[in-house]
Amino acid sequence: MFDPWGSPLCTCPPKYSLNPYTGCSHFCLYCYATAYIGLKRSTPKRDYKRRLLRDLARCIIDPRFHIDISTSSDPYPPEEEHYLLTRWTLEQLLPRGYKVLIITKGALVARDAELLSKGNAAVTMTITTLDQGLAARLEPGAPSPRERIEALRRLSEAGVPVGLRLDPLLPGLNDDEQSMGAVLEAAVEAGARFVVVSTYKARPDNLKRILAAFPELRGLYLRLYRSEGRWLHGYWYLPEKLRREIIERARSLALSLGYEFATCREGMAELHTAPTCDGSHLIPRRVPPPRSCGGGLDRFLGGGPG
Repeated sequence: MFDPWGSPLCTCPPKYSLNPYTGCSHFCLYCYATAYIGLKRSTPKRDYKRRLLRDLARCIIDPRFHIDISTSSDPYPPEEEHYLLTRWTLEQLLPRGYKVLIITKGALVARDAELLSKGNAAVTMTITTLDQGLAARLEPGAPSPRERIEALRRLSEAGVPVGLRLDPLLPGLNDDEQSMGAVLEAAVEAGARFVVVSTYKARPDNLKRILAAFPELRGLYLRLYRSEGRWLHGYWYLPEKLRREIIERARSLALSLGYEFATCREGMAELHTAPTCDGSHLIPRRVPPPRSCGGGLDRFLGGGPG
């Protein structure tokens, strides 16, 4: 089960989290997962295929709930071109009727457009900026923003529902109207109809990387996060007034372009216009779900099948 570490700010529906890889070769400076998995290249999880097939055979995956691929390690790193581990995963899940939400920065996801278009699947793509120079500093191992926009276009044209993750928004880097507007306009033209946004939430390790790459922001970030911000549920948050200003600026731009809008762990659910905050409502029902085998999630949810 997806575990938001007990954060009361998380508004995600109940779901599964599945990570074919550990580590992440995109090496994004703001990555939160490095706090517990370290900074290392994408590596296939040990004995992954056998373990997933075992879970499928045991029928413990409740089809009422969708599967996020992935929440802590991108499912389409450069290594996927060789290992084909995410594609293999989709080949196991989609024909069986499970619901899948892909979360990625990897333009390689467009390779699997035909497979995704035949299953209960949707894709949300993280794009923080269209400025290639800034993107290369923030996300040194990830595909260029334009490659990601083109991947969205290819997926949408193939019939795969797509959404945008404008996340994170970093003060002084990509939180201005021009930067956010450029990403939102490019993504909606490529077929995205849903966007989720989030401000940068600092942890000691990712804040250290940000300040090393952007030393000119040191005074501003230490003031905003360490002095004026708040430590909430494992992160330093920006002051609430500033967070709301950034989020509402993004919301206004998004709604003017016809997006469904949501935020991620901001405590501002009243601003949402989308049915879900993660984009899982985009998942179509193309393949009948597998028959439930006795409530694999009942022990987590405290009830029988709904």
